[in-house]
Amino acid sequence: MRQKLAARLGENVPRYTSYPTAPHFHAGVDAVVYRGWLEALEGGDEISLYLHIPYCDRLCWFCACHTKQTRHYEPVAAYLRSLYAEIATVGGLVTGKGRVRAVHFGGGSPTMLEPEDIVALGSVLRNSFAFLPGAKISVEIEPNDMDDARLDALAEIGTTRASLGVQDFDPKVQKAINREQSFLQTKAVVDGVRSRGVESVNLDLLYGLPHQTRESVSSTVAQALTLEPDRIALFGYAHVPWFKKHQTMIDEAWLPGPAERFAQLQLAARAIVDQGYEAIGLDHFAKPGDALALAARAGTLHRNFQGYTDDCCETLIGLGPSSISQFRQGYAQNMPSTSEYRCTVDDGGLAAVRGIALSNDDRVRGWIIERLMCDFAFSAIDLVERFGEAGQRLLLQSSSMALHDPVRLLELDGDRFVVPAESRPFVRSIAARFDKYFETGTARHSAAV
Repeated sequence: MRQKLAARLGENVPRYTSYPTAPHFHAGVDAVVYRGWLEALEGGDEISLYLHIPYCDRLCWFCACHTKQTRHYEPVAAYLRSLYAEIATVGGLVTGKGRVRAVHFGGGSPTMLEPEDIVALGSVLRNSFAFLPGAKISVEIEPNDMDDARLDALAEIGTTRASLGVQDFDPKVQKAINREQSFLQTKAVVDGVRSRGVESVNLDLLYGLPHQTRESVSSTVAQALTLEPDRIALFGYAHVPWFKKHQTMIDEAWLPGPAERFAQLQLAARAIVDQGYEAIGLDHFAKPGDALALAARAGTLHRNFQGYTDDCCETLIGLGPSSISQFRQGYAQNMPSTSEYRCTVDDGGLAAVRGIALSNDDRVRGWIIERLMCDFAFSAIDLVERFGEAGQRLLLQSSSMALHDPVRLLELDGDRFVVPAESRPFVRSIAARFDKYFETGTARHSAAV
């Protein structure tokens, strides 16, 4: 049955970190609309912030992030001055209208910043936004960047969660993706952040990379587990050379085929769960006492542009080029060009140039897709109680899938539509059945598994 599902559902589909997905954003949501959404925030609102650092001192061939390589620090220092300007402008618009519950530093490589700039950025944020007591601060870490001064700087800004990119520990795989990083180097960073009071450590692992085999994936997972991370993210490599040209450095002949990818996923997931981790959604794992596992069990798990999260803030403000903001009204995305971004924000402007305002139908479908991605299920009663007539229309579609699709994408269990266990690895393809934009879009996506 699983192989039949893989053959039918192993298509290229969105990752559904938003709905509608980013390829359907348009220029109708611009800086004027974005300003209105910022000004409409209310005093009791809780806010998450995402800060994008679009630079790396080395470009990894597998990466699909919005970043650029630089061997000199001046472009980074100049960019930070512009980022401070955007923070000041946005902070001025939301002052008194919401408080920050969580901050996520992503990239690129946030840890490429000099230690004093890490501390300065933390101070600028706290001077520009009101923070709730106990606000969570998470940072994506490139272990090759790290030294004691940077570890101390992360502690000084109050980092509570560190996310380390591992990918694979096999030297042949690392060479093929231009990401050489030893196990001992990674362990030193994990030990370093923990000794400085960081509460949670996440490791990012990949399957489907060039030259990966089930044996190399198994070895990497075994080594990663000895570090006892609180969370593990197990992603499938997304080979999208039409979108990220540097991925052409990876010879497609080196990549495992769909059946091998699926076998690597299953092997890695089984090894992680066997060590006591709970499977979270499609590709995350957490220790039973971790906040992500607690949210999953409580039915309060969410999904945003950083993946699975226990962050329940309705508002996420993205800062930096290409960053995406989420509001109750819709999504807004900053311009991707770093030079255009700098010109705009240096003059006190807002950088949003595209996005989408949510219709009621978007909200219904987005809720179903998020619950499928997070819980592999949704309640028919909740659907209708939340969305009324619009929910009733989607209830009919769900019922048709549950009753008439021979591949058992959905099953009825009481009032709940449930993705059966054998279909869960393909939940992105199932979610796509509720995506009204999917068939009409021209965007190209990564493989579902």
